[in-house]
Amino acid sequence: MTVANKDRIRALLKSIETGDPGPVAVVNEAKYIQHNPQTHEGSEGLAALFKRLSETSPRVNIVRAFEDSDFVFGHTEYDFASRKIGFEVFRFEDDRAVEHWDNIQSRFGPNRSGHSMVDGPVDATDLGLTEQNRAFVRSFVETVLVGKKTDQLSDYLADEGFTEHNPHLSDDAGELRDMLEKEDEGKRRVDYQKLHRVLAEGNFVLAVSEGDNAGVHTAFYDLFRVEGGRIAEHWDTTEKIAPRSEWKNDNGKF
Repeated sequence: MTVANKDRIRALLKSIETGDPGPVAVVNEAKYIQHNPQTHEGSEGLAALFKRLSETSPRVNIVRAFEDSDFVFGHTEYDFASRKIGFEVFRFEDDRAVEHWDNIQSRFGPNRSGHSMVDGPVDATDLGLTEQNRAFVRSFVETVLVGKKTDQLSDYLADEGFTEHNPHLSDDAGELRDMLEKEDEGKRRVDYQKLHRVLAEGNFVLAVSEGDNAGVHTAFYDLFRVEGGRIAEHWDTTEKIAPRSEWKNDNGKF
């Protein structure tokens, strides 16, 4: 029986908690490209690293995981020394993971509508609409977020029942618009500048973007659930990108 790549990645991430070396075999460490700027590349084997981490009693919960061709993307919560929420992206080649990106922030919330950063539906549906939903979310990010055309926000969000998981917002789409329009000294406080990648499985779509948050170079990972041709739900993480002088590998965040 063939095991789905997303389930192999679930086992890999869970092994941070258990220390089990078996799931690490999914990674081709000879080809592995690490895009977390804070992680040394090739300095320690993953099995040894995960075994060491497991001894600190971490907790790892893979909330949802999806596949898009050679990519697996997952939404995770971690409890190491502090509680974090993250998105993990892996690229596969010849049936093994060879590249990794992530975006992790501290956990906050629940928000004013009572939603946590991770609750909500977890399983992809509408698999036949994957490419349509990918194109729709790409249009939203390029038009509203990067293009700053917030007057078109209502063209993309569900008319009723929109659910927001950002810990600083609520289900009121007006708050999202206000956040996107807020300026500091004539510049958008939340400033999306470039869309790097859009991954999708069915009704779930992850957009990976770059920009500034309050003047700080930032990576934005936004997960959307599309329903009836509109965005019905949104989760995200934002993470400061360390200055180039502090990077521990040369692969770049994106």
